[in-house]
Amino acid sequence: MAFSLDKQGISVAEIYRNPSPAFLYEAALKFEKGSTISSTGALIAYSGKKTGRSPTDKRVVDEPEVRDDIWWGTVNIKLDPQSFLINRERAIDYLNTRERLYVIDGFAGWDPKYQQKIRVVCARAYHALFMHNMLIRPTAEQLASFGEPDYVIYNGGAFPANRHTAGMTSTTSVDLSFARREFVILGTEYAGEMKKGVFTIMNYLMPKQGVLSMHCSATQARDGSDTSILFGLSGTGKTTLSADPKRLLIGDDEHCWTDQGVFNIEGGCYAKMINLSKEQEPDIWNSMQFGAVLENVKYEQTSHLVDYSDVSLTENTRGSYILDSIPNAKLPAVGGHPKNVIFLTADAFGVLPPVSKLTPAQAMYHYISGYTAKVAGTEVGVKDPEPTFSACFGGPFLVWHPTKYAELLAEKLRKHGAQTWLINTGWSGGAYGVGSRIKLKYTRAIIDAINSGALADVATVEDPVFGLQVPTSCPEVPAEMLLPRNTWSDKAAYDEKAKKVASLFRENFKKYEAQASAEVRGAGPKLG
Repeated sequence: MAFSLDKQGISVAEIYRNPSPAFLYEAALKFEKGSTISSTGALIAYSGKKTGRSPTDKRVVDEPEVRDDIWWGTVNIKLDPQSFLINRERAIDYLNTRERLYVIDGFAGWDPKYQQKIRVVCARAYHALFMHNMLIRPTAEQLASFGEPDYVIYNGGAFPANRHTAGMTSTTSVDLSFARREFVILGTEYAGEMKKGVFTIMNYLMPKQGVLSMHCSATQARDGSDTSILFGLSGTGKTTLSADPKRLLIGDDEHCWTDQGVFNIEGGCYAKMINLSKEQEPDIWNSMQFGAVLENVKYEQTSHLVDYSDVSLTENTRGSYILDSIPNAKLPAVGGHPKNVIFLTADAFGVLPPVSKLTPAQAMYHYISGYTAKVAGTEVGVKDPEPTFSACFGGPFLVWHPTKYAELLAEKLRKHGAQTWLINTGWSGGAYGVGSRIKLKYTRAIIDAINSGALADVATVEDPVFGLQVPTSCPEVPAEMLLPRNTWSDKAAYDEKAKKVASLFRENFKKYEAQASAEVRGAGPKLG
């Protein structure tokens, strides 16, 4: 369907607004090198040189309207308005040279009260199908009355930024202007930049209205009796653990907590594909059907069977699919107030308990800390486990200072009486290279016990290093592994490693101490 973008300064003859997945498949196969179809019907596409986000190239425009709100620094790097206009014009000029463009109009946020209208303008069918999956898809009636969007994403794809433009440090630039309500992408074809751009927008808008935006997954009991949310950085298990056949899936990655409850920001999921198996993750496996996008995966040339263990292109292989493809998806994707709030961490040092119960002050401490660990292979040059502290379990996407989100979470926890838990999905019996990854079946059993209430009144013991209350038993989980020191053959090595990790927590928290209460400051590790 032809469509005009005159207000956006684009006059390409062939502009297709919200084309069907079938149309986008045909366009990708015809015009985009390397695109093909997997044996299960998903579109296989490649993002070029960039196979992950480029956080050091992300910029926020320094405008009077938002200047005093932004948490300026290494996450939100200032860009002057003139440089933004140069990049915007560069993207629009590039888009105007394309023979065909795709426009995806959709919504961010399932709660109509907070919903934002998003328009994506792009030159790749793969990008259009990705955002068709990730935004909430309008009905025909909503599309007809869509009007002007709240925010526009100009995706210039592979077309580079000019490195000599003030504020540029490479040929990649991902720029957000809140005053103009525009988002410009240059020098990267990685689709996740668009998804996280929308999340960054919501991370600014929602707290202004007293709503907590969260980097978390969310599930609901099948009878609607309770909701749980699971915070976590990439690789900790947010998507995997939320794909739980026992519960309804509200969403796997981005949510908001309002006075009415929780709503998903997105219309789809974006899961890591590395080592995907039908046995371990059946819902995600079965979602790799027609309409899904498989990004940067390798496949067998004749059968088109995807090799999910092949990481020769990147370890960050991804799959994008609509929420509707999950049989137990909760649609509309909204839920009540959470009874349980779960923080996921993949501790590669093997010293945090598989599960621990947090006091309100500890919840604030660990939320602000946002701890996990990178292991060899996740990034170039990483050989030994590297600690990562990402505020609110979503540091790269925050706009306000982390304490703004922490205060909102504290208020919600107090008001609705939710219990907070810390779950280690990382290593046990030793650090990475010595111990082993905690089995998914044990983590699932822990989640089940939390959701069923089986862990609520179990006796606990205090971890002497981290001060956490550790349950002494959990159904279907060996009792000896609940206390991590018990799983190490070398107890002295455990003690040394635990003190090291504790000291890392304490050192990281120094940057937030001035804004934190005495109770929260005292809720961290006891040693280190």
